[in-house]
Amino acid sequence: MKRKTKISPAQIIVIGFLAIILIGALLLCLPFASRGEPVHFVDALFTATSATCVTGLVSLTTATQWTLFGQIVIIILIQIGGLGFMTFISLSTIIAKKKVSLQQRKLLMQSAGTIELNGIIKHMRRIVFGTFAIEGIGALILSIRFWASGYSFIKGLWFGIFHSISAFCNAGFDVLGESSLIDYQGDYVVLITISLLIIIGGIGFLVWDDFTEHGFKLKKYRLHSKIALSTTLILLLTGTIIIYITERNYALSELNEGQKWLNAFFESVTLRTAGFASFDQAELSTGGTMLSYIFMLIGGSPGSTAGGIKTVTFAVVIFNAVCFARNKDSLTSFKKRIHDSIVKQACAIITLYLLVACIVTAVISMIEPFGIDEVLFEVISAIATVGLTKGITASLTIASKIILCFTMFFGRMGGLTLVLAIAEKRNTVKIERPYEKILIG
Repeated sequence: MKRKTKISPAQIIVIGFLAIILIGALLLCLPFASRGEPVHFVDALFTATSATCVTGLVSLTTATQWTLFGQIVIIILIQIGGLGFMTFISLSTIIAKKKVSLQQRKLLMQSAGTIELNGIIKHMRRIVFGTFAIEGIGALILSIRFWASGYSFIKGLWFGIFHSISAFCNAGFDVLGESSLIDYQGDYVVLITISLLIIIGGIGFLVWDDFTEHGFKLKKYRLHSKIALSTTLILLLTGTIIIYITERNYALSELNEGQKWLNAFFESVTLRTAGFASFDQAELSTGGTMLSYIFMLIGGSPGSTAGGIKTVTFAVVIFNAVCFARNKDSLTSFKKRIHDSIVKQACAIITLYLLVACIVTAVISMIEPFGIDEVLFEVISAIATVGLTKGITASLTIASKIILCFTMFFGRMGGLTLVLAIAEKRNTVKIERPYEKILIG
């Protein structure tokens, strides 16, 4: 008798995202999706992957290449990719007032990155309605600003909606032209509004829950939320200060003092997987480039629209190193213990990301004529779903674009999710092997 093959939640999520990317690519290949000749399938696939994986790397300029239909396809892919396709499937189930099955609840739990199965539907309602409310407020503020800049009502409204969704989902796509937000590097309203949208979208939905339940009573927050918030705050402050110091005579040299601090803050925010640029990344100093590698790789918080290894993962590994240096047996934070399995998962995630980044960088470096710093910047931007570039994306060969599609997909799904989806579950007999010492370090 044949045994039924059960598809795991991780496999369903991976297959679902692949299906959305393929549908998006086919829609972008339609003649009325682009201006002029229909695009090559690889460029359509690259754009659909970048949008669904909320990355922001583009081989074709969004504003000039794609028609309104094409741009609408892209922003829908960004919204689905940012919240997760299972969120939208469950939303339709809730609207239709149908019962949500246990399998759907498990899928939602994995898709949204929540810790508990109980209250998952209530949690998803908060995510969906909270997202639309925040994006709506952001769209209104940006639209007013674009209208004041001289754009027509329709164009200003579309720009406001598009950039609000793109910012909240940490996607980095823009429809302003070829220079992202460089023309607005002195505009406090645009840069601060987009920064806040990026931070709120990248802080994590579990933090939203704690804020909704407890307001500003931080002591009542979950340990996860405390670590996510404190790590984010530290990264934002240190990033702003270091970028100001390294770039004040380089990328920010032509700005006044206030604008230097504004753009240093914006860069610190956008490096954490957002992908908007208020100045040319090719002008970064060596120190600024090195900091960019680190910040892009860390990314946002778990269970959010952001990518990267995640703030909590980074914090746990740092905590573990400090714990080892102090010769402590158990890992604690905010007077709570962290399980050893979490430390192992954190180390595994960082190892996977670094391993894939190194392999992809080596392969693309052999294919392309660009320098190692440009290629590494592009690869880390892809795997951490950032979207910033030093200007080489459009010049990449078909082979490199396909490799980066895989890299972006890997980054959006998360290394462990892909491993769990690919690996087969086997009933293995546990065997206790003898210990033997080895040398490390």
